Amino acid sequence: MDLDNIECVSSSDLDEDEIHHHQQQHHGLHPHPHHHSEFSSSRPRNGNNVNSINIVGPTVIAPATSVHELLECPVCTNSMYPPIHQCHNGHTLCSTCKTRVHNRCPTCRQELGDIRCLALEKVAESLELPCKYYSLGCPEIFPYYSKLKHEAMCNFRPYNCPYAGSECSVVGDIPFLVAHLRDDHKVDMHTGCTFNHRYVKSNPREVENATWMLTVFHCFGQYFCLHFEAFQLGMAPVYMAFLRFMGDENEARNYTYSLEVGANGRKLIWEGTPRSIRDSHRKVRDSHDGLIIQRNMALFFSGGDRKELKLRVTGRIWKEQQNSDAGACIPNLCS
Repeated sequence: MDLDNIECVSSSDLDEDEIHHHQQQHHGLHPHPHHHSEFSSSRPRNGNNVNSINIVGPTVIAPATSVHELLECPVCTNSMYPPIHQCHNGHTLCSTCKTRVHNRCPTCRQELGDIRCLALEKVAESLELPCKYYSLGCPEIFPYYSKLKHEAMCNFRPYNCPYAGSECSVVGDIPFLVAHLRDDHKVDMHTGCTFNHRYVKSNPREVENATWMLTVFHCFGQYFCLHFEAFQLGMAPVYMAFLRFMGDENEARNYTYSLEVGANGRKLIWEGTPRSIRDSHRKVRDSHDGLIIQRNMALFFSGGDRKELKLRVTGRIWKEQQNSDAGACIPNLCS
């Protein structure tokens, strides 16, 4: 397998026309064009409705408008937290977007001053709202100012695409991401809990920071991602292989995996718990939580004239099961 040619894709900030386009459409929220439609922004519409709210100043709020909708920034569509700003015509937006729109109201295009919408901030303090991932199964309800902290760590929040080798902004649940990895990133799919991979690189003397996601494994009804990295550890070039679990960290602890590489009567073995894809592949790499092979050892395992990298990495995944009689964990190996 050729391990060259890594392409990175970056994203840029919204320009003024895009911001105006977002503002025009914010009442009918659309998902990111690369996101699964199941995870388009949604807002709870039941409860928390008011017949009318009077805010000091020229702001006029239509009857029967959802309070949660009133607290939605028209630019980023996220919930607004103090300081909430408003223009002279009463249009509101969050403090982050006030900077992004260059101090000009995205609704009426009038220059923004430093007017705080104190009444709307007071309304926010009195609210209790469901987690924004309630449609994905989260049953929790929080005071308005606690909700944001919870949502950043909610177990029901969608996962980021775990693909390594380019920056991918797609998010979704596990079944969607598995299909995305297969169809869009062309990642190899493998059924079974044992694997045997051979990595070949024509010029191992040139080790540049690079990362590849080579295979997704399906076993025990779960999915696991196998990664292979090449990077500098201090002054020494190294190779690293590790496994990530497609699920949350508490689920990942139920599994163990081993990796082995060797030749010429020598071998290195790594055994550990897979990391959740909640942790980025870079975070796992930087923590050195996997099988690390120094370049000289990798060339020794490659044999021959040491001018080409030929590493054969084998591995196994198993699940720890509780023995109800003895109260101990026993390995459940997948054949």
